[in-house]
Amino acid sequence: MDHYEMLRRVSRTFALSIEQLPPRLREPITIAYLLFRVSDYLEDAKTLQAERKAELLTLWARVLDGDCPADTLTDEISNFDEHDPEAYVAKHADVVIKLLNTLHQELRPIIIDHVRNTSLGMARWQEHGPYVADEDDMDDYMHQVAGRVGYLLTDVFSWYSPAIYKLKNKLMPLGQQFGLALQTVNIIRGLRKDYERGWVFVPVTFYNRVGLKREDLFEPAYREKALKVVEMLADKAERHLQQGITYITLLPRFQHHIRLFCIWPLLFAVKTLAISRNNATVLSDEAKISHSHIKQIVYTSRLFYWSNLFLTAYYRHLSKMY
Repeated sequence: MDHYEMLRRVSRTFALSIEQLPPRLREPITIAYLLFRVSDYLEDAKTLQAERKAELLTLWARVLDGDCPADTLTDEISNFDEHDPEAYVAKHADVVIKLLNTLHQELRPIIIDHVRNTSLGMARWQEHGPYVADEDDMDDYMHQVAGRVGYLLTDVFSWYSPAIYKLKNKLMPLGQQFGLALQTVNIIRGLRKDYERGWVFVPVTFYNRVGLKREDLFEPAYREKALKVVEMLADKAERHLQQGITYITLLPRFQHHIRLFCIWPLLFAVKTLAISRNNATVLSDEAKISHSHIKQIVYTSRLFYWSNLFLTAYYRHLSKMY
């Protein structure tokens, strides 16, 4: 299985965005994405205790730094279920590292730095435990797992495009916010799933504000108050998403492949957020947009990716749809 097939197996929607990039960007971003997915799997693996996850994430950071060979990690996870696409990527981390070493010498340290820092941030949060005290805590966690991805993408885009390089100082903080936007929507979408594996990423201050305790959030008797907490999360996601659309509108219009790469996940997130607001289903199941919504967003944005006016109007349109 080649790395593009790995990509399609772990995420069809991100594969859609990545595979329309020009080859000089498609290759490094695919490889970076797979490296991040190794980190994600080690963080999320249901069969591992938090202490063991932290150990493996730290080991993965050492592999990325070149302090030990990749098989030091893959030997440790050889019993993982290879039928799980994410486990497959993790078990073949050595293959992804070899691909990383084929990239341009200027790109390798950029990718290594961001993936290593993400992995160490995840390890720190595994040691911290499944409680998020306040919004600052939540933002720190989301920065480790998603904000740094925004940094990496901005660095890679700047390497590829002199026009984007000139905007890098403006784009970098917005790129981090873009990552927080997608992660906040992911948290809303996966509230129940995360709870079932022992994690609640909702700040304690959010549910205390409406008189709830952590264990009350998913109890039917407290559904009305819990939906107020979901609304707080949705408002937070909206604030980050607005920074994400600003990021996109700053990108040069002629870089249409990069624009579309950014537009699609952002608008998918906007639509997901729209169907999550005031929706009790998010407390019992995972909120997802339909394939028809995905197709419509892709089709429409292909026509008008160049227009900042259209993008902001379409953003508002999707955010109001249920």
